[in-house]
Amino acid sequence: MSNELNNNPHRRYNILTGEWILVSPHRTKRPWQGKTEKNSAERRQEYDESCYLCPGNTRASGETNPQYTEPYAFKNDFSALLPDTPEEKVNNGLLKAKSEKGVCKVVCFSPNHSLTLPLMETEDITKVVKMWKKEFRELGSMEDINYVQIFENKGAIMGCSNPHPHGQIWSHSSIPTEIQKKSYHLKEYWKKNKRSILSDYLTQELELNKRILSENEYFVALIPYWAVWPYEAMIIPREQHQNINQLNEDEEKAFAEIIKKLTIMYDNLFETSFPYSSGIHQAPTDGAEYPEWHFHMSFYPPLLRSATVKKFMVGYEMFAGPQRDITAEMAAETLKQLPKQHYTKQ
Repeated sequence: MSNELNNNPHRRYNILTGEWILVSPHRTKRPWQGKTEKNSAERRQEYDESCYLCPGNTRASGETNPQYTEPYAFKNDFSALLPDTPEEKVNNGLLKAKSEKGVCKVVCFSPNHSLTLPLMETEDITKVVKMWKKEFRELGSMEDINYVQIFENKGAIMGCSNPHPHGQIWSHSSIPTEIQKKSYHLKEYWKKNKRSILSDYLTQELELNKRILSENEYFVALIPYWAVWPYEAMIIPREQHQNINQLNEDEEKAFAEIIKKLTIMYDNLFETSFPYSSGIHQAPTDGAEYPEWHFHMSFYPPLLRSATVKKFMVGYEMFAGPQRDITAEMAAETLKQLPKQHYTKQ
């Protein structure tokens, strides 16, 4: 990366989607020089009697949660997809539609209402990873389920309707658009090289060491070269696994460790409970072979200058394509310089 390119407008290519992003580093060389505004500390109790996700509480559906002490999963009371959707199809000229079946679940990460992933112990995050594996395995084995999407929306700005630590899993009969795009580019590279494109990309990133945030024996967290969001990050397993169900116990713990380290960086950046949407992309569950797939977890956080200054996809981004001001290298350097201990415990 030449200094000229890193200081002037340029485009970067996303190897997983085939899309380009506009980078305009000249617009703001040091985005963190702006005022850093601290949110008033949000203090939540360990149990909230009004929370529909806390142990023992009754949800809107009338169902009562068990007194769970570890991660707990249940069918979403307001599911976007339903398993018994009747078969229907519209194919009327340019008007097309098709019914969609699926199962949506909620995964409570902890019985403790006051926690988020960076505040949880690694041992407890490992239990969340095990729950993700269990749900992926069970949902993916269902006849009408061809893809399982695990994700978390953290923070009200990301549409999270309840602060209790939780994520969601949507499984459905079709293969989503983002997965189709990634499958195409993963497969094209595999056909030419007989290697995972993410394995080769990871090798190059580790050699350059400009965007690496954290690493352990089994996983690497980095700012992807083609990142769209200001502090977007990706966790990639060193071993090419098609899905999380292939992780052994040591890898489960290592995955939990690096999730904790990354989310602590996020919280420490502006000393706030950092909002984001995160998701795991992995091979479809339609029974086909996917030797090209290499699962990964992405984090898309909206904060830009402070806890109260956000990045929105508007204007040019809505009508032309994604654009960012700070480079991936600048974002990585900022996050790497932060304390390793959570700011509430320093």
